[in-house]
Amino acid sequence: MNSRNRMKIWSLVTSAHALVSGARSVSCRVFVLVAAFWGTAPLRAGEATAAPIPDPRHIRNGWNIPSEGYADQPYIVKTDDGAWLCVITTGKGVEGATGQHVVSMRSTDRGRTWEKPVDIEPADGPEASYAVLLKVPHGRIYAFYNHNTDRVPEVKREDKGVYKRVDSLGHYVFKYSDDHGRTWSPQRYEVPIREFECDRQNVYGGKLRFFWNVGRPLIVGSDAILVIHKVGAMGAGFFSQSEGAFIKSKNILTERDPAKITFETLPDGDIGLRTPPGGGRVAEEQSLIKLSDGSLYCVYRTIDGWPASAYSRDGGHTWTTPAYKTYAPGGRRVKHPRAANFAWNCLNGKFLYWFHNHGGRFVGELGADGKDGRSPYDDRNPAWLMAGREIKTPQGLMIEWSQPEILLYDDDPYIRMSYPDLVEDGGKFYVTETQKHVGRTHEIPKALVEGLFNQWENRRVATNGLTLNLPAGKAIPSEVPMPRLPALNQRDNQRPDHGLKDLRAGFSFDLWLKLESPAAGQALLDSRDSSGKGILLATVEGGAVRIILNDGRQEASWASDRGLLQTGKLHHVAAIVDGGPKIILFVVDGVLGDGGDERQFGWGRFSPTLRTPSSAAPLKIASGVESLRIYNRALRTSEAVGNYRASMP
Repeated sequence: MNSRNRMKIWSLVTSAHALVSGARSVSCRVFVLVAAFWGTAPLRAGEATAAPIPDPRHIRNGWNIPSEGYADQPYIVKTDDGAWLCVITTGKGVEGATGQHVVSMRSTDRGRTWEKPVDIEPADGPEASYAVLLKVPHGRIYAFYNHNTDRVPEVKREDKGVYKRVDSLGHYVFKYSDDHGRTWSPQRYEVPIREFECDRQNVYGGKLRFFWNVGRPLIVGSDAILVIHKVGAMGAGFFSQSEGAFIKSKNILTERDPAKITFETLPDGDIGLRTPPGGGRVAEEQSLIKLSDGSLYCVYRTIDGWPASAYSRDGGHTWTTPAYKTYAPGGRRVKHPRAANFAWNCLNGKFLYWFHNHGGRFVGELGADGKDGRSPYDDRNPAWLMAGREIKTPQGLMIEWSQPEILLYDDDPYIRMSYPDLVEDGGKFYVTETQKHVGRTHEIPKALVEGLFNQWENRRVATNGLTLNLPAGKAIPSEVPMPRLPALNQRDNQRPDHGLKDLRAGFSFDLWLKLESPAAGQALLDSRDSSGKGILLATVEGGAVRIILNDGRQEASWASDRGLLQTGKLHHVAAIVDGGPKIILFVVDGVLGDGGDERQFGWGRFSPTLRTPSSAAPLKIASGVESLRIYNRALRTSEAVGNYRASMP
C-alpha cells in the first residue's frame, strides 16, 4: 500500500475516533473497528466484530495495541504532554524470528486508540527486542533493549546443539526521545554490563553474552535502576541457567549528554540473584519495586513452582538470601509457574502483583523441558492480581500480600496472557498484556482493585446479590426453598444457528459451620432431586468439602484444600462458582485455596456447557451449619474475606 492510501486510512481512524469520543455516554459505549495498514502488514487494531463479552475481565474486551503480528511486552509511560507512550517488540513472524524489532506509539485517550507506530529500530536491521522505557524528570524518554549488533546467526546450546533464535544476546543499548516519543535519536548508545561468573562459564567463555530484560526501570531518589536477566547457558527450556542483575545510573536523571551517562552493574561480586538454596538453575525476569524507606524488593520467576524474592537495604549492592515468595513473612508460599510475575508501586503507597496462582512441586517436577506434554511455561490463564502493603519486622520493612482475585482470562485455557504493565492515570488503574499475537489495554474494575487494597480492613458483609440470609444466632431450619440461581447459559435466538449464549453468570454459597464428625459424605447443603439434579456441598476425606453441580445432563465438582476443617471448630467456607472464566473457588477462613502440597491448582474449571444446576427440590441444611448466605453472583475473593472478617469469632 502506498503512503497516500496509508494517510487516507489514518485520517479515517482519526475521524472515527473523534466521532466515537463525542458519542460516549454512561449508558452506551460504541466500538469502532478500523482496519489500518502499516507497510504491507496489518495493524491489529481489532479482532472481532462481535458484541462485547459481558465480563470486563475477558481479555477480548480490551483495547487492541497495534503490531505487525507478533506482539510482546507492551509497556507504557505517561509523557509530559499528557499522552501515553507504548513500546512493543513486534515482527511479521513468531517470537524470535528474523525481522523482530522495537517500535513505539502514542495514545491520547488512555489506550483506546493509537497513533501510527514509529520504528525505534527498523525491521530490516539486526534483531532488536524487549524494550523498556524510562522517563526522567526533564521529560526525556529512554528506550533500553537488546540489539544483535554483530548479527550473530545462531547460538550454541550447552548440550552441543544450536538455536537459530538470536534475540537474547548481543548488546544492551538505548535510544532517547525529546519530543514525547514522536521521534527517536538516530544514534544508539551501549550500556556497559559487568561480566559475571555465569558469563565466563557459558559456552563462549563470555566472548558472547546472553541476556534479555522484561523488568521495568525504577527511579529511587536521584538514581535510576535498570534490570537485566543474565543467561549462563542455552539449552533445555531455552534459557537453562539464568540469574538477575541490575544496572544503576547515578546521573541519567539529570545528564543531557547521553555519552556522559554512567552505569554500574549490581549486585556487588559476580553472582546475581539466583534461586533460593536448593532451588533450580532458572532465576529470571526480575521485577523491582521500592519501599518507603528506600529498600528494594525484587520478585522473579523460577521453574521450581514458586517465584523467588529478595530485599536490598543498600540500593541493590547486596541482597538478602533469596527465598520463595510468601503471602506474609514466614507464611504460606505463593504458587507460580515459569511466567512473568510483576510487582508495581502504586500512588497510594501500596503495591499490586500479577501472577498465575498455581504451581508448587508439580511444576518443579516437570523439569526445564517439561514432560508428558506439559511444560512449566503452561497455564498463564487466568491472570491473578493481589495487593501488597508494608509491614514492620525486625529485619526492616517488608511486604505482606492480600488474597488474590482473577484479573483477566480467556475462554481458551491454552491462551497464555503475560508480560503486563500497569498504568495509574486519573484515579484509575489500567493493565496491558499480550498473548504474543495481540496486545491489549484493560481498565481494571474499580471494585476489584479497591477491594484488594482494602482487604485487610474489610469487615463488611456483602449484600449485593444476596438471595438467602440465615444469620448466626438464630435457629437454622433444616429445610428451606432453594433460591433461584441465575442461568449460566441459554439458547441464543438471535443467532442463525440458535446456538449457545454464554451469560457469564455465577453464584456463591457462604456459610459458617462446625463439623460434628470427621466422616466423609456428610451432606451440608443439598438441593438435589431424585435424579441427582441440583447442588450438593458435602464433606470429603482429609478435612475438606466438595461442591457438586448437576444440571441433569452433566455434572461438575471441585473440593476445597484438605486439612483446613477441624471437627468441633467453627469455620467459614465460601464456595464460589464463577461463570466468567468457568472456575470454582473455595475461600476457607479468609484464605483462597491454592491446592497446597497435594494439588497444582486450588481452583478448578467446569464445562462451558454446564447449565444451571437447579431443581424443584428444597434446600436441605445440615445441623452443623450455623449461618448461610446464598448469592446469585460470584463473590470476589475480597468480598468472601470481608464476610469472614465481619463475623469471625
